[in-house]
Amino acid sequence: MLRENHLFSASERDAKFTGMGSPAQALAPLSPALMAEVRTLVGRLDRDQRLWLSGFLAGLESQPALAPVLEAATGAASEARPGVTVLFGSQTGNSERLAKRLADQLTARGVRFTMLDMLRCTRAHLQDAQILLLVVSTHGDGDPPERALALSEMLAGRKAPRLEHLRYSVLALGDSSYERFCEAGRQFDARLEALGAQRLLPREECDVDFEAPAHRWIDAVLGKLEPVASASVRALSAGPERRTASVSNAHTRKNPYAAQVLTNQRLTASGSSKDVRHIELSLAGSSIRYEPGDSIGIVPRNRTQDVDALLQSLTYAAETAVPADAQSVLPLRQALTERFEIGPISRVFLKRYAEAVGAADLKPLALASDREFARYARGRHLLDLVSEHPPVGLDAAAFARLLPPLAPRLYSIASSQQVAPDEAHLTVSVVQYEAFGRQSWGVVSGALAQLTQDDAEVPIYLHRNPAFRLPEDPATAIIMIGPGTGVAPFRAFLAEREYAQASGRNWLFFGDRTFERDFLYQSDWLEWRRRGLLTRLDAAFSRDQEAKIYVQHRILEHGAELWRWLEDGAYLYVCGDAQQMAPDVHRALLEVVAAHGGRGAEDAAEYLLQLQQARRYQRDVY
Repeated sequence: MLRENHLFSASERDAKFTGMGSPAQALAPLSPALMAEVRTLVGRLDRDQRLWLSGFLAGLESQPALAPVLEAATGAASEARPGVTVLFGSQTGNSERLAKRLADQLTARGVRFTMLDMLRCTRAHLQDAQILLLVVSTHGDGDPPERALALSEMLAGRKAPRLEHLRYSVLALGDSSYERFCEAGRQFDARLEALGAQRLLPREECDVDFEAPAHRWIDAVLGKLEPVASASVRALSAGPERRTASVSNAHTRKNPYAAQVLTNQRLTASGSSKDVRHIELSLAGSSIRYEPGDSIGIVPRNRTQDVDALLQSLTYAAETAVPADAQSVLPLRQALTERFEIGPISRVFLKRYAEAVGAADLKPLALASDREFARYARGRHLLDLVSEHPPVGLDAAAFARLLPPLAPRLYSIASSQQVAPDEAHLTVSVVQYEAFGRQSWGVVSGALAQLTQDDAEVPIYLHRNPAFRLPEDPATAIIMIGPGTGVAPFRAFLAEREYAQASGRNWLFFGDRTFERDFLYQSDWLEWRRRGLLTRLDAAFSRDQEAKIYVQHRILEHGAELWRWLEDGAYLYVCGDAQQMAPDVHRALLEVVAAHGGRGAEDAAEYLLQLQQARRYQRDVY
């Protein structure tokens, strides 16, 4: 067994990259504006539709009689620029899915529109738009999604255009357990107004359970836009609308699939400070079809013993009817089990609770520094809070309205459906700790750890992540950076590439605490390296030496070679922790580009931004 942390380069296997050019190179004859339109169109198509389009265009070459039909359609479409622009900024894919849902509705009504990822939106797009429909999520504690950062900075800077001609509306997605709820949407809304744009509709803000308010906003938008549709636009339709929704969509958060647990295996060795599980779920009979990069959403339930302990500390009857959300009323016990977070408390909830119960001593804690609040909140659950400060003066319904919704947990899929057709594999770090005299578990990870019986099942649904995809050209090299459980999607990437016999080179950076106990999927990586699929493997184990070494250090150590891969057209992927790892890795990449590309700090940042815009730098961080 190899023990040196950095001996996995296998540089002797590096072959000169001789594959096809990148998609951007292939589109070089097109103007930048036309390239953007092509990318927008292709981004809205699934794999089958892209194959159909490829064949259709190829058919024009062999059947010239079709050319006038295409020319007539494109000529008619170019007579008027789209008056509606649908703009989305997505971190996990929810905003993009809602934007596509709106786009489908606009198509069905014959409304001419353009749909854009915020990363591709330019000043010219905003100046050309007449109606802007903006769907954006908030990432972390008030930040815009990564792919929305450039647009946010442009709108806030001196280069922002005046937008008096524009009417707009914002659909904002967020999580009310964070203090700056829907902050990104609020900032875009305020900035568009400051630049002179007029609201078409007021901003709609959505919590974790966003489906109902999102539908409401889409319906309201469509009502405003009905006059925009015209018979001439509808005449461009070549037939009935193609139904692109797959049977996978039959299973949602509210209608999950009960997946049998086939395997529940601990990956970390005895003595590790972490319990990481490899979970294999059966998809047999579900019709769920996923791609590498997608996630499985697991519908959470609070543990019965935790709910019972909380009810014992409250004065409300367990069967008291309370509002579970805007549309439903449930008995309190059921709502606490299925709908509300009852575990760790957030600053936002503490502030709300302190005001509702009039607890003067809690208010300073809600306004304390991050360090002071973290010290107070560490290990403290809702049970501890209500035991110390009972909800005096609140009835059961008022108490329930204070509670944050119980959010689903997403886990990157660590398998290829081509290799394991009826399975989805997950890599789960089990959250477990002792505080306030009791043992606490992560709501989902703790439950998964205990599902070892033969008939165990878990409620799941597919969460697509179109912003985290393998390159379409199998000859393209990829660089994967995934410390800890962030390595999960890269196991899927390599399994998929091996099945497809992709010729592109593959380089993995992996990091964890110790080589002996925390080398997740070690046998898989070493076997793929032995077979030549994994060209390079560079590992960093932070606690195997006095000075801590992380993946960003390995990136800097091999910066010259990484730069050569990027210049040869490699795609770059980062998955894992968003708070520390992802920023540290990004800074390391900036250093690599500056040092080995001979660029200044500003040009290095622009280089990485261009990689993002070309979808050659993709991140799935949480």
